[in-house]
Amino acid sequence: MESHRSSVIIFLDEIELSQWPGVTFPPMAFLFEMEFMFLVLSIWRKILFPPRLNAVIASNPKLLPHYLALAYCFRISPLSDSSANHRNLEMARHPEYQYLDLIEHVLEKGDRRIDRTGVGTLSVFGAMMRFDLSDGTFPAYTTKRVFWKTAVKEMLWFLTGQTNIQSLLKDNVRIWTDWPLDKYRKATGEDVSQEDFEDRILADDAFALKWGDLGPVYGKQWRRWVDANGKEHDQIATVIQTLKTNPSSRRMLFHAWNVGELDQMALSPCHMTYQFHVSGLGDASSEKSGARPKLSLLVGQRSCDLGLGNPFNIAQEAALVHMVAQQVDMTPGELIWVGGDTHLYLNHMEMAQTLLSREPRPFPKLRLLRRPDSIDGYTIDDFEVTGYDPHPTIEAPVAV
Repeated sequence: MESHRSSVIIFLDEIELSQWPGVTFPPMAFLFEMEFMFLVLSIWRKILFPPRLNAVIASNPKLLPHYLALAYCFRISPLSDSSANHRNLEMARHPEYQYLDLIEHVLEKGDRRIDRTGVGTLSVFGAMMRFDLSDGTFPAYTTKRVFWKTAVKEMLWFLTGQTNIQSLLKDNVRIWTDWPLDKYRKATGEDVSQEDFEDRILADDAFALKWGDLGPVYGKQWRRWVDANGKEHDQIATVIQTLKTNPSSRRMLFHAWNVGELDQMALSPCHMTYQFHVSGLGDASSEKSGARPKLSLLVGQRSCDLGLGNPFNIAQEAALVHMVAQQVDMTPGELIWVGGDTHLYLNHMEMAQTLLSREPRPFPKLRLLRRPDSIDGYTIDDFEVTGYDPHPTIEAPVAV
């Protein structure tokens, strides 16, 4: 402790914040002894942490100058090697910090486990992130490049109801090849390269039919769920129709966890349940101003690969909100993501540390360039993303 007993002085110019009318602080210096700073740092995340922070300050606005001073101290504190202690924890945090904080939490508190793939993970159970999409924000993470077009193409493929990788490969999407390739190698003993396997899938329809199908995965369940009587159900069409006719319903959801067909799937559904919610219905002020209702989506994911899977999932789920909102004449609201087994693979530790060393940059904006006749009519050319300036790509292996 003695080595840290130097003092920290923070000079703050006069500032007035519009969201806190009448709260100002004149030029002053705050002097904190390091022993006091240790106390502040030890309680920071438990007490003064958004969103509870807003409620605390709202009840006593005089706390605001002290909070800002402490926030500045926290940002420059040399007392911890934790990357979170070097972030600027202001009230309006970049939403990507939810992702970085979750990674750090898994690194610090994760349970070391042996998983299905044999690679091993650090895992926590239960997590949530929220992203406001109402101003066109597109939550493509910036601490590494997310190939958002590939993510959106996968979502569009899900919406077609297809289950064979041949159509994905024709669209230059290779993220599902690992599973049928692994199955082919084990069944034939042939050590074929991924490139050669994909070439055969593309060139030979019969080969693709036998070895390229993934079983009744996401799209099959979303668009052609078969009940006990053999009747097919188009869950997506039902949700869109309900949004148009009964938007206050609490039954606007679709999911892919078809217990009777799980053993036929190349990979059991990870992002399982999609539930929609509409706000602003019957709001007199909204009706008077001409504002449209807001469409929000909550996604429940049983298993989440934080390093590779989550950045993809968040981007494609945000794109889905924009598409559905356009189809039902609403404004995108929030994307709420809830994770069950949320984990980092043990061979992704270096990637995780690199992510934590980077500062988020502004999220890009998403605009749909046209309105197709139905949810089935979208193509990747309909999506315009502007202002995306991420940190460089980070390579990491996929666990199969």
